[in-house]
Amino acid sequence: MTTKTTSARPAAGPRKGARRRPPASTATKVGRPGFAWALPAAVFFTLFAIVPLIMVAVLSFMSWDGLSSPEFVGTDNWSRLMDDPVMLKSIWLTLLLTVLGVVLQTPLSILLGVWAAGHQRNRAVLSVIYFIPLLLSATAVSVLWRALLDPNFGIPAEAGWLFGDGNLFGEQATAIGVLAFVSTWQFTPFHTLIYQGAARAIPQVLYQAAEIDGAGRYRQFFHITLPQLRNSMITSMILMIVGGLTTFETVLILTQGGPGTDTTISAYYMYDKAFKSFDYGTGSAIALALVVASTIISLIVVRVSGYDKMRSSMEGVS
Repeated sequence: MTTKTTSARPAAGPRKGARRRPPASTATKVGRPGFAWALPAAVFFTLFAIVPLIMVAVLSFMSWDGLSSPEFVGTDNWSRLMDDPVMLKSIWLTLLLTVLGVVLQTPLSILLGVWAAGHQRNRAVLSVIYFIPLLLSATAVSVLWRALLDPNFGIPAEAGWLFGDGNLFGEQATAIGVLAFVSTWQFTPFHTLIYQGAARAIPQVLYQAAEIDGAGRYRQFFHITLPQLRNSMITSMILMIVGGLTTFETVLILTQGGPGTDTTISAYYMYDKAFKSFDYGTGSAIALALVVASTIISLIVVRVSGYDKMRSSMEGVS
């Protein structure tokens, strides 16, 4: 009798080169960080933004001079603002300066940002020199230009052939022009940085393909560079709009709302009401109106431009 023996086959093991799946506990950790990572920033934002905003909203319905106890007056502060000619004029001036800021800074920032993203000779040195205004505060910049444009001792006094009597702050048109120029001089470098980073992120293969097709520099700029800068352009414009609506230090130091009330923008009028007239209720109402206006305009820009549908190419990459 013969006995047939069979050898047991070895247990199947992982094939060579096969990718091992991570454990379930590890896989669940891959992806977006949890809410705990945002908790410190959320607490900070709540304490120093949300809570003060709520307090301002409550104070806008009060009458308070900063010393006595606040008194509830309902919508009286808002009603007076609706009938205040200075407030209506300040809204128009605020919108005018905001539009001038966008119109002047956007093309300059794009051109300088695209240039700074290149490889020209001495580009780094010139970029550093040009970005110096970005290192200065708005107060320092305003004090600097107030001294330079002084009608008695500044540049206008030495160049009467160009500036006439030299008093650029004596008329509304020239005073608004000075405010727009100083804001452009200070904040254009910041937006230039945005466009510089965006221009460097454009794939070079697009320009190489355009050169093969015979496209020159101008066609490449208008058909490749500008479309690729669309999202950065929207971000920059939102920052310009919000910054223009809340400009304060420049007006305070350069013109103080003058001559008369010809450069009294809404933010400065808020300061005038709250800290000069000691009418904190009306000042709070103006501040709340500025917050609401900035939020609504920003949301409109985001919705109209389609910026809210933008998705990162790195979305979900682990």
